Amino acid sequence: MQAIIFYLTYPFILLVAYMPFPLFYAFSDLFYLILYILVGYRIKVVRENLRNSFPEKTTEQLKQIERKYYRYLCDLMLETLRTISMTEKDYAKRVIMHDTELMQKLYSERGSVVLVMGHYGNWEWTGPSIALNTPFQLNVIYRPLSNPYFERMIYNMRTKFGTKITPVNSVLRELVASRHIKTAIGIIADQTPLPETAYWTTFLKQDTPIYEGTEKIAKKFNYPVVFINVTRKARGYYEIKPEILSLEPGKSAEGEITELHTRKLERQIQQTPEFWLWSHRRWKYKRKMSV
Repeated sequence: MQAIIFYLTYPFILLVAYMPFPLFYAFSDLFYLILYILVGYRIKVVRENLRNSFPEKTTEQLKQIERKYYRYLCDLMLETLRTISMTEKDYAKRVIMHDTELMQKLYSERGSVVLVMGHYGNWEWTGPSIALNTPFQLNVIYRPLSNPYFERMIYNMRTKFGTKITPVNSVLRELVASRHIKTAIGIIADQTPLPETAYWTTFLKQDTPIYEGTEKIAKKFNYPVVFINVTRKARGYYEIKPEILSLEPGKSAEGEITELHTRKLERQIQQTPEFWLWSHRRWKYKRKMSV
């Protein structure tokens, strides 16, 4: 059944991936009408997340963010498929990386680093841009898909420009084995961990479990932590900017690095909320209060 689903879907994926960009975004407009207006994809999740994150906003303000979010979500989903056909020239034009000198300096003086970001902006286009614009071997930590056919497709998309991807359950073994290679370890840190293994804090006015992998890896190997800021400048055009959060994580207090990257992401979202992944069930777990 998994193979049938994949081979029925794949021709459509290729059609989208190779459309001329004007037609591509016209199709995204149509997709918006289907996904948001007709289907209402995860609409209850989105509305609950927005309402709890911005209790000070009016119903109309939340509705405006909601509409902008769904328009962007449709672009993002199709841009992810577009990765199949993206070339180095496409990335050079559409994803501008600033402060590459900072990355070069870290490479020369410190070796490996930990890159952290959230599900904000186009994270799928961010990875190739980093791989193409820095001297590091980029190694992105990810969770494999359950469908092996789509998993192979995603693997090929993400490794096209030399990026390595490592399943989350193999991270420590991989990092120890490759310590001699100057690596940029890419982590998307706003996923939902199991509550009993998480660091708990307040994020967007809610009790939130935070994935501690960024801090644990950085402190174990004393790799500098760099936050990747993503800005959408226009439809299909992005700018990314690295920012050092910690140069000596081994000396940091418990929870300090986790708080730093959590607060950075929170400020991004509060400034321009429509570019975060509101349809994710980020708050499905509740903190157990000690008695």
